Amino acid sequence: MDYLLLGAKKNLIKNLRKKGICDEQVLAAFDKIDRHLFMDSFLWDKAYEDMALHINCGQTISQPSTVAFQTQLLQVKPGEKVLEIGTGSGFQAAILGALGARVFSIERHLELFSKAKNLLAQINEKIIVHFGDGFQGYERYAPFDKIIVTCGAPEIPQKLFRQLKVGGLMVIPVGIDSQVMKRITKIDEENFKEESFGNYNFVPMLEDRMKDSKTVF
Repeated sequence: MDYLLLGAKKNLIKNLRKKGICDEQVLAAFDKIDRHLFMDSFLWDKAYEDMALHINCGQTISQPSTVAFQTQLLQVKPGEKVLEIGTGSGFQAAILGALGARVFSIERHLELFSKAKNLLAQINEKIIVHFGDGFQGYERYAPFDKIIVTCGAPEIPQKLFRQLKVGGLMVIPVGIDSQVMKRITKIDEENFKEESFGNYNFVPMLEDRMKDSKTVF
């Protein structure tokens, strides 16, 4: 890794600490995973700045502090099954994998799915990336210990809630024009505890809007 990029990464981790990321395992995962690999090379000079950057298909790679905050809220433990909705660049999935989670990630854009799947296979071959509608979850591998949603949902999707284990956590930004970061703790099949953690702006989670969905995997 280029020493300038390495220095920028170390500085980013210092800034994450200043912004309240105190989970040492999350910070270690950020140290282990190279964010610049998840974007085009002409953006590498900005890869370790705390900012969202555009990737293909009108999507973004979330700013590092948002990724770190969502991950910290999720309280991932090694060996847990974690479902991610919105693979995007694959960076969040790689962070979860670095924490020792068994990661299952869903992406609705075929172009992003293909690129992330190939990249993640080189970084962590155990991460499973699926082309599909995030609102449907991933019933084949349910139930999950944790679920993380990386796009703005108008409400808590019921199919995702049903695929969460009792006692499990879901971290999800909820809202239409802007979102409130929510952490949902599943109490039983009908009830949950809800916590709120500030306002955010995410790209929208769109139901039944898969791109190039004629292709079957």
